[in-house]
Amino acid sequence: MRKNSIKNTRVNEEVLRELSNIIRGDIKDPRINPLTSVVAVEVAPDLKTCKAYISVLGDEEAQQNTLAGLKSAEGYIRSKLAKNINLRNTPEIRFVLDQSIEYGVNMSKLIDDVNKEQN
Repeated sequence: MRKNSIKNTRVNEEVLRELSNIIRGDIKDPRINPLTSVVAVEVAPDLKTCKAYISVLGDEEAQQNTLAGLKSAEGYIRSKLAKNINLRNTPEIRFVLDQSIEYGVNMSKLIDDVNKEQN
C-alpha cells in the first residue's frame, strides 16, 4: 500500500473537518443520531472517491438508521462539500460504520472484569 502524501493527508483532514460540520449542523434527517461522529476519512489520490468512517453511539438499530440517513443525504452532503472545499473533483462519499470505539470499550470492560476476579 502506498504511503499518503502530504497533500493527500491535508485533503483528508479538511474533508474530515467539513464532513463533521455538515453532519452536525446542516442535515435535518431525524434518522441520523445526534451522537454521530466522523472518525476518519480516506480520500483517493485522484479525488474521485472517499471513504468516511463514522461512529454512532447507540444500539444496532440507531447505527443502521444513521447509515441509511447518511446514504440518502449523500448528494446534499457532496454538494455542500463542493461549496465549502475548493477541490479539482468533489469525491463520491461512501459511509462505513466504524465500530473500533465500541470494540475498545468492550475490551476495556472485559479487562476490568478479569482484574476484579483476580483481586
